[in-house]
Amino acid sequence: MAKRIDKSKMKCNSPKPSPKAGKKRVVKACSGGQEKIIHYGASAYPHNYSASARKNFRARHSCDENPSKLSARYWACKDLWTKGGSKKSSGSKGGTYRGK
Repeated sequence: MAKRIDKSKMKCNSPKPSPKAGKKRVVKACSGGQEKIIHYGASAYPHNYSASARKNFRARHSCDENPSKLSARYWACKDLWTKGGSKKSSGSKGGTYRGK
């Protein structure tokens, strides 16, 4: 069972690693007086943040449409898929996710 997150101890709009299986990051999203815990980023996908991968992801998920801060799409676009958003490299293999 995943570790419970205490929303009262989290800072608003400050992403951190997620304890939830299958997700990379978690954030307490705050907007317009609302608060919501959001887990985002599939951990099954490798770290391929090349320029072409970023461009394709951002087009596929409509990242330029300014979604609500209370959505996982907003945080994935902002935190994982902006230039410099991830500190990890694509590794020696590079390439794209091929699935199983």
